[in-house]
Amino acid sequence: MFDAIPTADPIPLQQSDAFERTLRAFGQPVRRLEDGTLAVHRSFGPLPVHMISRPQAASPEALLTAAKSLGSRGPVILSPEIPLPLDRIGALPLVSPNTVARLDLRPDLGTLKANLHQKWRNRLRHAQKQDLRVKRQNIPDDPGHWLLQADALQQSQRRYRSWPTALTLAYGRENPSQSKLFTAFWGREPVAAMLILRHGTAATYHIGHARPSGRIASAHTLLMWEVICWAQKKGIDHLELGLIDTEEGQGLARFKLGTGARAQRLGGTWVWWPPMSRLFAPIARLDRGLMRGT
Repeated sequence: MFDAIPTADPIPLQQSDAFERTLRAFGQPVRRLEDGTLAVHRSFGPLPVHMISRPQAASPEALLTAAKSLGSRGPVILSPEIPLPLDRIGALPLVSPNTVARLDLRPDLGTLKANLHQKWRNRLRHAQKQDLRVKRQNIPDDPGHWLLQADALQQSQRRYRSWPTALTLAYGRENPSQSKLFTAFWGREPVAAMLILRHGTAATYHIGHARPSGRIASAHTLLMWEVICWAQKKGIDHLELGLIDTEEGQGLARFKLGTGARAQRLGGTWVWWPPMSRLFAPIARLDRGLMRGT
């Protein structure tokens, strides 16, 4: 068993039992390694590819052990939870590290409220004066639900890919009561919604959307506070709020960090495949600083 990040850090959604159940039900081949790491198997033509997303390994050698244990003749894609010098094991960099916002919910609710940024608190007060009604429920097993439709449209318009709707719904089916939908209503109209996926003692912000009237009423701020209060009451230790981009998505980054969340840099995406590594190792050394965040 390899060295791991201290247990005070939450298990990411991508390594959780809940995610494994969802992938298996979705027909996606997955494998739990002896050390507990979850690996996903895919094929590109005759070439097998394994992906290990956000493993809690503390060293490059730990990930090398995991990659070798797969016994794959194809490449292994590695996206560690923290920056690691994976060039040391012959891995090649593919994508530079992203940053996620993570909120520690272990303090009491009074402390969490005190940790809100002043402008965030002002928006919360504004929302609380708008006669909004918040409803919490398990996500309906309905691909036509307006939030899922809005998310699919946004992915198409902004040209990015997230979970397919069918996978989101599978998570709700395979993990009863762990897929929570928070909706803000202005009268009878749903003006904003937020879907939270619980996995063990952690939870992850999955998707959210606010209609124009919801943005006017600061409904998303109210929903996030309701999520924080619910999660803290349920004994959830950490709430991950997703990726932040302080250059191209400054507004969203401010919203997430305004909750008191801290920014955590991930480890980027690498490929480990000995035939390729030997060929491109000299080039990989040029990207060391970028992948380590230096």
